Amino acid sequence: MKRVDILKYAKSKYETEAEYPWENFPRYAVLKHENNMKWYGLIMNVPRERLGLKGDGEIDIIDIKTDPYLVDALRNARGYLPAYHMNKEHWISVLLDGSVSKQQVQKLIDSSFDLTK
Repeated sequence: MKRVDILKYAKSKYETEAEYPWENFPRYAVLKHENNMKWYGLIMNVPRERLGLKGDGEIDIIDIKTDPYLVDALRNARGYLPAYHMNKEHWISVLLDGSVSKQQVQKLIDSSFDLTK
């Protein structure tokens, strides 16, 4: 799933307009609840080396809040990493390079939305 697909999904399902709060990171998109302002997703473009990945350039990821038991299970699976700049017990980073299915990313977004209500 790509960044644009996630933004469309959040807009259509949750009426969320992404916010871009950091001038230094203009592509970092925050997905948050309108009523309580809690984040349920953060899309970032991060240099691969900062994530411990091989290769040059940046990769898009999304940080998603999830159940700590699921975090432990996913952390070692293909396409998942410990949360980048978030609480690693409750958040996970998902690579947006096609290694995780669209359906799985959507389920995680839905779960994060519910957990942060």
